[in-house]
Amino acid sequence: MIQGGPLRGDQPRILVLTQVLPYPLDAGPKVRAYHVLRALAEGADVHLLSFVRPDDTPEALAHLRALCASVEGVPMRRSRARDALHLVRALVTGTSFIIGRDAVSAMSAAVAGACAAQAFDVVHADQLWMARYAAAAPVPHKVLDDHNAVFRVFERLAVGEPAWWKRALWRLEAKRIARFEAAQALSFDRVVFVSEADRAAVAAVATPEERAALEARSIVIPICVDTAATAPLEVRPDARRLTFLGTLFWPPNAEGVLWFADHVLPRVLEAAPDAVFTVIGKQPPAEVRSLVDRHPGSVEVLGYVEDVLPLLRETAVFVVPLLSGGGMRVKILDAWMWGLPVVSTTVGAEGIDVHDGSDIILADRPDEFAEAVIRLLTLPEERDRIGTAGRAVVEARYEASTVYAKLEHVYPQMSRFETVETDLDA
Repeated sequence: MIQGGPLRGDQPRILVLTQVLPYPLDAGPKVRAYHVLRALAEGADVHLLSFVRPDDTPEALAHLRALCASVEGVPMRRSRARDALHLVRALVTGTSFIIGRDAVSAMSAAVAGACAAQAFDVVHADQLWMARYAAAAPVPHKVLDDHNAVFRVFERLAVGEPAWWKRALWRLEAKRIARFEAAQALSFDRVVFVSEADRAAVAAVATPEERAALEARSIVIPICVDTAATAPLEVRPDARRLTFLGTLFWPPNAEGVLWFADHVLPRVLEAAPDAVFTVIGKQPPAEVRSLVDRHPGSVEVLGYVEDVLPLLRETAVFVVPLLSGGGMRVKILDAWMWGLPVVSTTVGAEGIDVHDGSDIILADRPDEFAEAVIRLLTLPEERDRIGTAGRAVVEARYEASTVYAKLEHVYPQMSRFETVETDLDA
């Protein structure tokens, strides 16, 4: 990986800033940040500064301290009252609500304190939310891992939003984030995206001159998982679960779950009345929780589940019914890693090297999605074929230990990094 001296004190020093504590690996942003952190720590002195939330555990912090030279957490406190205040402020000032909401003075102070305590060679901002803090840090070289084109998420949410006022807010938010996102990307020495589509989307809102500059300083490195540490699951032959797994406070996930339950599941139950839609994920909103009453006996909303493997061993089909979003859905990589067959919308599988009908089934209309689910429910050999093919793809293209070697190309010609300038997309 990144080459430094033989002694830890002689290694390059990187300050990594994350919006979520990158452990345990129960959400896509955590998976991305964790494996990048682990790869950087192989050849650099890594110091992690992360927002932490009430459900982050001492065990998670201890695990990360075993990887990093230091780990410091800054509390992230949110409430409806705080959100309302930030929304009003955003409307008045013409700024982004979700970016402004995470402007926390304690994090600014923590970054300043860390930089005063020692000199860093690079500051690495994980996700757009942390760009402001990296930009203000007195560090000579700066890297932004943008994960995805954030503004596209809100553009797509607006398309499917029935309430006119919320649709208008999503569109306004998308425009404001787009301006901010392009400006931030152009202010960093290196920018990392998880897919070519996201890099192109950010470049599209810049001027032609800015696009050339962004192309020169950016690289695409997909999200990856640790397939070597995870064996395919042995699923029960009589499995009837249709499983969704994802953080449910994220609007695209909640939107997709509601669409599947209301428009796809009734069609599935006509052919397979014993099927059960199992929804797993942190903080399900009231609309999602109400599905249990609206579809009695056919939907279960479990919230956060610490050990999902027993449920996955009863899963016949892993569903990704997303209608909006950006970047890559780690849930597909996870399902492939477990050897589970996946049915997804085109948007849900965006950014991933999928092959419809081979390692996944893609369907965008309710009737097509239901037909694909029924097919897998009724044909065990088809489930096995698609699950096995998915596992082969994730092993070949999305293994963290192999792909994240490309991080060597993110840090060329930076102080104390003994790397050679190369084509970023080599």
